[in-house]
Amino acid sequence: MFALLALIIVSIIAIGLIVSKPMRTQRHREKITLQPFPKAWRNILKRRFPYFKAMPTDLQLQLKKHIQVFIAEKEFVGCDGFEITDEVKVTIAAQACLLLLNRKTNFYPKLKQILVYPYAFIVEKRGTDFAGVESNQRNVLLGESWGNGKIILSWKSTLDGAADPFDGQNVVIHEFAHQLDQENGQANGAPPLRDITNYSTWSKVLGQEFENLQHCAKQQVPSLFNYYGATNPAEFFAVISETFFEKPHEFYQRHNLLYKELSQFYQLDPINWH
Repeated sequence: MFALLALIIVSIIAIGLIVSKPMRTQRHREKITLQPFPKAWRNILKRRFPYFKAMPTDLQLQLKKHIQVFIAEKEFVGCDGFEITDEVKVTIAAQACLLLLNRKTNFYPKLKQILVYPYAFIVEKRGTDFAGVESNQRNVLLGESWGNGKIILSWKSTLDGAADPFDGQNVVIHEFAHQLDQENGQANGAPPLRDITNYSTWSKVLGQEFENLQHCAKQQVPSLFNYYGATNPAEFFAVISETFFEKPHEFYQRHNLLYKELSQFYQLDPINWH
């Protein structure tokens, strides 16, 4: 009888801890955002993230609060002798948190670490060629999103992407779009949507546009989207996310239905910012 009572008590305590953890996290985040945004961080935004100037005032305020939480919760690790500074943290966080504005967010819950290399980095993977032969492959990358809680970024590519906010190329947006996609499992081009009924239209519109991009890539027909998006649906979602934020007018004009799907997902309408 005593053992059963003890088990019940332990179970109640465990359930209480599970239920209370999100509440503690939320209170901690609110405490962080009540602190003034550091002046040095504001100067970094102005210098390194010109996109910020084009955003509406309310979204600027949201972004600054998101940056505070993101930097407090994520670990930044320098690789190959690279030094992590506030400039590195703010520049990366600003671009990553752009994808979280205007909607309920848990700040990339699976992500624990951002590994930053000074330049492009090499990743070795086991690969299989068309003949079925396995071998080690060395790939030179600018960024990569892992499902085990890590993102890897090239600092040079991060700076380049932030410096030109309207060229449609942004490695941070790309990799963090993968993180959104990975929140409900493996990246497959279908991130968690607000309503399960939205997946039907999402699948139809994105599926057709993905096939169109594959055709363009195969035939070398010019496209608004980088051909890399034709690799698979996950890369397609990441590529069109870059374009959505950085070339919204062209996106809206040339791919109206696709733009509307992303606008609904991100709860943003960047064509009205610029």
